[in-house]
Amino acid sequence: MDCSNEKPLLAVISQGCAANFGDGEKIARVFAEDYRVVFGMPKDTTGDDAEKPAAFILNVCTVKGNSGALKLLREAMSTAPEARLFITGCAPKDFREEVSKITDKVIYTSLKELLQQGDNNPTKVIPDPGVRSTIGKGIHQRNHFWIPSPLRGSRMTGVLRESPLVGIVNIEEGCLDACAYCSTRLVKGRLHSYPVADIVQQVKSLVADGCIEIQLTGQDCGCYGFDTGTNLAELVAQILDEVPGNYKMRLGMGNPRHMLRYTDALLKCFEDERVYKFIHLPVQSGSENILKAMNRKHSAQDYVDLAEAFNRIPRFTLSTDLIVGFPGESERDFQDTLAILEKTRPTVCNITRFVPRPNTPAFNMQGAVPDSIKHERSAALAEAFQRIAAENNSRWIGTTETVVIEKNGYRKGTYIARNAAYRPVAITSEAPLQPGERFTVTITAAEPFALIGKRA
Repeated sequence: MDCSNEKPLLAVISQGCAANFGDGEKIARVFAEDYRVVFGMPKDTTGDDAEKPAAFILNVCTVKGNSGALKLLREAMSTAPEARLFITGCAPKDFREEVSKITDKVIYTSLKELLQQGDNNPTKVIPDPGVRSTIGKGIHQRNHFWIPSPLRGSRMTGVLRESPLVGIVNIEEGCLDACAYCSTRLVKGRLHSYPVADIVQQVKSLVADGCIEIQLTGQDCGCYGFDTGTNLAELVAQILDEVPGNYKMRLGMGNPRHMLRYTDALLKCFEDERVYKFIHLPVQSGSENILKAMNRKHSAQDYVDLAEAFNRIPRFTLSTDLIVGFPGESERDFQDTLAILEKTRPTVCNITRFVPRPNTPAFNMQGAVPDSIKHERSAALAEAFQRIAAENNSRWIGTTETVVIEKNGYRKGTYIARNAAYRPVAITSEAPLQPGERFTVTITAAEPFALIGKRA
């Protein structure tokens, strides 16, 4: 294939949370004028005529350890050995040390560096592809919030993103917490909330450009606006007031202690059909002793109070996170975690075995839990959770509702849709279905991780 007259190929690959994927899309937009940008690992790069990327930007996640990010790096090197390698995202010191054992060709950068203005800026890390670089062109600084011009106003039309139907809107960066196990805060720093007016404009432009799902995201959406005199509930209410349209918003993760400050106002937001009946409240442990050791700043009861408030909304999806095997976790502490799972009955639960991250307080804590016990406890939690999720999902059986096709299923002729509570609904259809299609289904069966639907 002769690509001599075409722009070089740049692969932008993100891992982890929606906030990272939102950053990855912004990075892609910076280079879209000078590069042919693809999201994810390019396919069909084998063979003499196959085109390989000229560069990779790996937007990595190391919150659960370095293995996934290192695997991605090795895959990129194997796919295009001559490509330039750039790493951004959550790349703490220990990860960089491991990378140095694999290759010395990586250049570390950040979203902020990539958006810096000026052709003479030393952070302009990707070379010109034969035309004048536009890195920094059209970049604006507003309250230290760097926004590429394609994110502003009507210029959002046709903007580059991974899904034409999903608009990821980063509303903040950093957090107000110092959890003992977390390395992300070492990279992202203190809370910085983005201006309400800019966020509203982004949502308005994305909806106008065909997005039917808006994901508000950040490292901790729960404390959004605490540094600027507002909060998440006020932001959502303003978006709903100023952005009409046939779309739904999914709210990002929020730590319980922050959402307690505006629970009633947030609950009111879910009365609007444009807000998915879904919330992600990570409790991490049901033990007060372990929560204190984690420096979580909320109590188990705080989480229970919030969970019960949201669970009063009919067919609501409560999501949480649990860590097992944190240093010092006793059998009693673990039983408290099992108990809080049973009491609050989340339909989505991310269960993680504790991994010590260098340069965090938990790394040197005494009382390490043996791996064998971590595995036993995580298995017990998973078993209890899957039973609860199956029981929760069974309440949908017999209901008829409107769903939106999200993507193809793993098996031919199957599709995954989303309902109003952001639950995945598996559908079989002989006729081809397209992402974004809306239609009515009847829920005929339920599994722990999905509903089974039939077109009504």
